[in-house]
Amino acid sequence: MTEQPAPATYRFGSFALYADTGALLCEGVTSLLGRRGASLLRLLLERAATPVSKDALIDAAWPGLIVEDSNLTVQIAALRRALEPGEGGRWIETLPRRGYRYIGPPVTRVDANAADAPQPTALAVPAKPSIAVLPFEQSGEAAWFADGMVDEIITGLSRIRWLFVIARSSSFVWRGRSADVKQVGRDLGVRYVLQGSVRRVDDRVRINAQLADATSGAQIWAERYDRTAGDLFLLQDEIALAVVGAIEPSLRRAEVERIRRKRPDSLDAYELVLRAQPDVDSGMPDRATVALTQLGRALSLEPTYALAHGLAAMSHHNRFLRAGLKEEDRLASVRHARLAIEHGRDDALALTFAGFSLGMDGHDRQAAFAAFEAALALSPSTALAWILGSVVAGWAGEAERAIDWSERGIRLSPFDPWAFAAYDAQALGHFNCDRYAEAAGAAYKSNLANPAHSITWVQLAASLVALGRMEEARAAAACVLELQPGFRVSGQLTGVDCAPELASKLGNALRASGLPE
Repeated sequence: MTEQPAPATYRFGSFALYADTGALLCEGVTSLLGRRGASLLRLLLERAATPVSKDALIDAAWPGLIVEDSNLTVQIAALRRALEPGEGGRWIETLPRRGYRYIGPPVTRVDANAADAPQPTALAVPAKPSIAVLPFEQSGEAAWFADGMVDEIITGLSRIRWLFVIARSSSFVWRGRSADVKQVGRDLGVRYVLQGSVRRVDDRVRINAQLADATSGAQIWAERYDRTAGDLFLLQDEIALAVVGAIEPSLRRAEVERIRRKRPDSLDAYELVLRAQPDVDSGMPDRATVALTQLGRALSLEPTYALAHGLAAMSHHNRFLRAGLKEEDRLASVRHARLAIEHGRDDALALTFAGFSLGMDGHDRQAAFAAFEAALALSPSTALAWILGSVVAGWAGEAERAIDWSERGIRLSPFDPWAFAAYDAQALGHFNCDRYAEAAGAAYKSNLANPAHSITWVQLAASLVALGRMEEARAAAACVLELQPGFRVSGQLTGVDCAPELASKLGNALRASGLPE
């Protein structure tokens, strides 16, 4: 195998090639060639003005592999395109049946640590959140498995409409190197970096994943997955789905914190939506009113912003059910939901919020699940679609679907800000099936996840009545009225169009707890 030169910088014409990263700098603009492209160009530059055989080039770019000449032809064409901005598209000469030769300006090699080595300009970070997924560290036996899983993670993240994802060909430049997340952020122009490792011992596979802020280097999220190998292709899909499902809310929280630290004097629609998000997630009517102010400003800037419409629909839902069942809030919820669907057919999160409002406030569960399923078709890792879908199913009396969907959502995003809603749906499902101990257990989890939300106490009060624990039930009912003084049993059940049999059982239990008709 051809011995590769030590990492260095090669200057030629208006270009500089960084051998260790594959970055090509031209007049302040950095592009990435990828590992193979960088290896080919480096060898041509090392042997400038000298013919380089096809075999030598293939050995440099595909060491130890047997590949067709067409692969080399494709890579050389890509190199010529990369050199075109500096008028270097003709600097690589084809030698028929022999190979290629670099015939451009003189080449100067600078050692990697030399003081006068040129430095690439950091790429501009996109306005919306951006992420690079680096190749996971791996043992030899797990190599193909790790690469396949990273490919699935990149594909899954690419389905999140509000996220800018670097292509595999660029992020895999860091294979086999110890990557500094700050440097990755500068080189690729991203705000977040996902790294990980895969180890296989006998029939066990262990995957570690960490998400970091490329600006500060701070870790945002980390998780470890231990699995029995079994069907490795199914395991690839399972872990990729779990990672993507956990990353989405973690990134959104990180973005909200980042925006909070900024001065609010130059807000655009995206930042206004991020500022509104925590108030929407609270589920509380007073905070929904604050959110609607921000969302209204966002929609005045961008009237077709689907996610802003989806969050506005959810905000009006929060006000409708927990602030007097006012018809104008119900109608506004449905109106924004329909606009979210109209403008967000490719936005899984907008479709999710829209589906919830259509099911809960529009009482159109067929349309609701059509929206949820469209969201999941776009992005199967959208935990919130499973969670909010479980709530709609729960009030519809579809107990098993409510429990199944809620469990899927929690499995994808255990610490989701909407986890309380998933546990609430489980409580509804178990209560509907007369499994009152399980209902109370789920209601307690819902309450722990969001004790400031009145509905978490509603489910708890009903379950405790069914278990004969009246003193505790009355205490839970008192919390409902403290958080939502206008709560009325019949109004709440009518507002969500509760399934008749469930409404009868739930209503009797809530009245027995002391909640007013």
